Amino acid sequence: MNRERRKKISGLIDRLNAIKDEVDEIYEEESDAYESMPEGLQESERGEMMQSAIDNLETASESLGEAIDCLEDAKE
Repeated sequence: MNRERRKKISGLIDRLNAIKDEVDEIYEEESDAYESMPEGLQESERGEMMQSAIDNLETASESLGEAIDCLEDAKE
């Protein structure tokens, strides 16, 4: 791979890292909000929706991490 394509991949990695950081921040905020809820509300429909969102945010973060790793490997 030439230098120009490596540079483009590095730019993508930087942008994906910034997006991953934002997703992680939202994940933490939502997790904290869920944990602050009374147990009865955690078991309600609203609590279940929040837990689903938390799970999806975690999956998104992991997927972004995997994408970043793949791009790092492609640069080598």
